[in-house]
Amino acid sequence: MSTSDIIIGEVLGTALLILMGAGVCAAVTLKHSKAKDAGWVAISFGWGFGVLIGAYAAAGVSGAHLNPAVTVGLAVEGGIPWSDVPVYIASETAGAMLGAFLAWIAYYGHFKAHLADLAPHGGPGAQATAEATHAKAGPVLGVFSTGPEIRNTAQNLATEIIGTFVLLIAILTQGLNEEGTGLGGLGPLIVALTVVGIGLSLGGPTGYAINPARDLGPRIVHALLPMRGKGGSDWGYAWIPVVGPIIGAVAAGVVYNAAFG
Repeated sequence: MSTSDIIIGEVLGTALLILMGAGVCAAVTLKHSKAKDAGWVAISFGWGFGVLIGAYAAAGVSGAHLNPAVTVGLAVEGGIPWSDVPVYIASETAGAMLGAFLAWIAYYGHFKAHLADLAPHGGPGAQATAEATHAKAGPVLGVFSTGPEIRNTAQNLATEIIGTFVLLIAILTQGLNEEGTGLGGLGPLIVALTVVGIGLSLGGPTGYAINPARDLGPRIVHALLPMRGKGGSDWGYAWIPVVGPIIGAVAAGVVYNAAFG
């Protein structure tokens, strides 16, 4: 597999994944959306279908990792050379940023209306109102990246480790393609359903990033986009959905080799 194959496949596949995933978050979160308040089940299935579409689009080109944790897990398992890991991770992150940007374009008017409705209009108490607005803008960040419902570093980290471990074990045990670089056959469908299951079962505490690029790339886009009143990007939390999934992926690779190697 060439470097250009990795770049094209992972940028395209991850962009489609994030476009669909961030899109369902925007649909459920933003005011004036027809899907407003559709709920967590809709979000879980939206992300699952995003995985399905992105994985089938990229499977024949790059192996459809779409996730630095998957890439690291496959390297630990021995499916890909470590020398390919930086190219995969860079491409996945770039694709995630592209997908988040496209989701912003698709919902541009809704972001604008949502933030306009929250904006303070001066007068007595405007400072307190501005602070309240900043707090309410949190759902805008939630379209792009994850955040915990209860902020506890150890618990949040453990949740991401466990969720990613489940994902990687599902990927490693259901079979890879002939090259050993990614999913084969019905693999994308199985993984998509696994992602839905993780969302429904383990997604409540942190929003289940289980993918460093899925969280970091869109968080960078959130920080850069010109949205007045969008709130902060919560960089103090941002390391958890990066480090947690990597730890979970390494653990899954080690366990898989010990049990099946």
